[in-house]
Amino acid sequence: MDFLRPASWEDALAAKAEHPAAVPIAGGTDVMVEINFDHRRPEHLLDLGRVAELHAWETDGRDVRLGAAVPYARVIEHLRRELPGLARAAHTVGSPQIRNRGSVGGNLGAASPAGDSHPALLAAGAEVEAESVRGTRLIPVEEFYTGVKRNALAPDELIRAVRIRKATGPQQFSKVGTRNAMVIAVCAFGIALHPGSRTVRTGIGSAAPTPLRARAAEEFLDAALEEDGLWESRRVVPAPVAAQFAELAAGACNPIDDVRGSAAYRRRAVGVMARRTLGWVWEEYTTGERSAPCA
Repeated sequence: MDFLRPASWEDALAAKAEHPAAVPIAGGTDVMVEINFDHRRPEHLLDLGRVAELHAWETDGRDVRLGAAVPYARVIEHLRRELPGLARAAHTVGSPQIRNRGSVGGNLGAASPAGDSHPALLAAGAEVEAESVRGTRLIPVEEFYTGVKRNALAPDELIRAVRIRKATGPQQFSKVGTRNAMVIAVCAFGIALHPGSRTVRTGIGSAAPTPLRARAAEEFLDAALEEDGLWESRRVVPAPVAAQFAELAAGACNPIDDVRGSAAYRRRAVGVMARRTLGWVWEEYTTGERSAPCA
C-alpha cells in the first residue's frame, strides 16, 4: 500500500487523477477501521491532512462553506448558531476523540446510510462541492447518495467543501441507539424549518439503503401549515397534523432487519422521532427561545 501525501489542493487533485482508485483519508475514523479489519486494502491512500484549506470554513453570504476536513468538534464549537441541526448531530458522533478527527466530508465520502451528519445536511439543504483536474461541480446532497456506501463522485473527484444553507429557523436532530455515545445509529431523523420559503425539510438516516428526505411528509406539512395560517399565528400544530406527518415520515423508510434493530422498529422509531422533533422545532419557532445544543 503506497501512501500519497500532497501538500496542496492542486497536488491532491493531480494525485487523484493519476491514481483514481486512491482512497482519500483525513481524520481516518472510517477508513482506518476498514483497513484494520481487512475490509479494504487499497493500493494507494491519499492523505489530505496537509491541505490547509480543507480545515477552514467561511460564513459570508447565505451559506456556510465547510471545508471537507473540518472536524465535528469545530462545528460544535464555532458553527452551532449557523448550523444548529448539524451541531446537534455532531454531538452524537462517537467519542470526543472521534469528534476531534472525524469530519462531514469524511462522512459524505463513506456514504453510509447510518452516517450521523446526513439527516442534518438533508434537512438544512446542502450541496457537495466536488472537484477534479477537470473542474468543479455542485451536487445537491439528496442526489449525492447513490446506494449503500456509494456516492456520486467520479473516480478522479475529491470533496473540497460542503455548502450548507445557514439556519433561518429552528432545526433539530434525533438519533436512536443503544447508548448515547460511540454507537452506530439504529435510525435518525433531522428536521429544519425554513420560514422565509415557508417550507419544512427533513432527513432520515439508517432506515433505507441511502439517507433520504421524507418528501411526502414535507409536502403535507407545508400545505397544512399554510392552510391553517400557522406560520403567521404561530399556534400549536394540531395533533392530527403532527400524527399524519409522523406517519408519512415512517412511510418514507425502506429499512432492513439487522443486529441493531428490526425494520418494523426502525419505521416506528422514525415516526416517533418525526413527531417529537416537529414539536421541538415548532415550540422554538413560536417562543423564539433556542433549545439546548443537543436534544
